Amino acid sequence: MQARVSGRLPCFNLVLAVTRRCNMRCSYCYAGAKLDQAMPEAVGRRAIDRAVASLAPGGVLEMGFFGGEPLLEAELVSGLASYARERAATADVRLSLALTTNGAVAGPAAWAVMSLPDLDLVVSHDGVPEVHDWHRRSVSGRPTSARVLATIDRCLAAGRSFRVVMVVRPDTVRSLPAGVQFLRGLGVRHLEPTLDLWAQWTPGDGRALDAAISRCADIWRSHIPELSIGWLDEKAAVLTGVPQTPTARCGFGVGQVAVTPSGNLYPCERLIGEDDDGNVMRLPGHVSDGEDFLFPRRCGSCRPCVQCAIRAFCNTTCRCSNYTRTGDLSRPDGLLCLLNRACVREVARVLRTGRSARGFGPSRARAGQFLSSSKEGG
Repeated sequence: MQARVSGRLPCFNLVLAVTRRCNMRCSYCYAGAKLDQAMPEAVGRRAIDRAVASLAPGGVLEMGFFGGEPLLEAELVSGLASYARERAATADVRLSLALTTNGAVAGPAAWAVMSLPDLDLVVSHDGVPEVHDWHRRSVSGRPTSARVLATIDRCLAAGRSFRVVMVVRPDTVRSLPAGVQFLRGLGVRHLEPTLDLWAQWTPGDGRALDAAISRCADIWRSHIPELSIGWLDEKAAVLTGVPQTPTARCGFGVGQVAVTPSGNLYPCERLIGEDDDGNVMRLPGHVSDGEDFLFPRRCGSCRPCVQCAIRAFCNTTCRCSNYTRTGDLSRPDGLLCLLNRACVREVARVLRTGRSARGFGPSRARAGQFLSSSKEGG
C-alpha cells in the first residue's frame, strides 16, 4: 500500500470504462453484458478531476481506457486524454496513459488514438492464430485473428511500440510457448501472458502451466534482450534488485478506481461485471460525489503467505485476483501460488547461467539463493 503525502497520494490509477459496447464476443469475457452504453464526457472529466485532486504535487496519474472495446469510442478517448493532459499540467502532476484494445477496430479515429505517442498501447491476441480463434470471435461468430494481426502488422510497420496480452486458459496453456514463438517471429517484442482466473483449473492444467512457463523461459533466455515476457521480466527485476517505478496498483480502491459509463465506482475494472446494484464490489457513492478519491483502506495483507520463502518476490497480494479465485481479498489459491513459484524458479535458473535480461544484471549468487527458495516455498 502506498504512503500518502500531505494527505494525498504519490500515484493514482484511474481506469475509465468508456463503453460497454464491443465488436467481439470472447467466450471468456468477464466484462458483463455488451450494451450500447457509452460514458458521457462529463463523467470522464469528473473522474479525472477527482483523480488529480487525490494526488500530491509531482505525483503520477496512471490513466487507462477500458471497455467493452474502448476504440469504439475513439473520439471520446481522444478528448478525455487531452483533458487529462491539461489537468495534469495545471496541477503539476505527471500523466501516464494506457489503452487495451482487442485490435479489431481499424478506422481512422481508432488509428489516431493508437498512434498517440504518449499512450501505452496494449493489443489482445492469444498467440497461434487457431488458438486465438477458439475463444475470440466476432459478434457474428467469425474468427478474428486475421483482423488483429493486421493491426499488429500496422503497428510494427509504423514503428509503434506496443504490448500484446495473451490470455492463458486451461485449454490453451499447452500452446503458450508456441504462441510466444509465433508472435516473436512476427516482430512482437513485448508479451504479457495473463491467466484466465475465472476458468476451472485442474491439477493437470497446473502441471501444464508449470511446464509452459519453463519452455517460455528458455525462449526468453535465447532472445534476451529483444524479447520481453511480463511474467519473467517482473521476477528478474525483483531478483536482481532493479529499482521499480512507483505504481498505484494494486490499490484496490485506495489509489486505484475504475469508473463505469454510469459513473459507478469499482476498486478494479475486472470486477465491474454487470455494474448493477447487486455487485458487492461496487464502491460507495458515484463519480459526481466528492472532490477526490481518498477512500479509507479496504483490506489488509495476504495472511496465508507469511511463512512462504518467496513472499517478497510474489504478486499474490493482488486483491482482485484473490477475490476472483477464492472470494477472499487477502487469500490467494494454489493456481496463483504455482504461477509465482514457477516464474521465480525459471528466472533464477536463467540468471544463474550468467545471461542478463534487458538490463537486469546477472547475480548468480542471489539467483541461486532464490532457486532453492522457490523449490521450498509454498
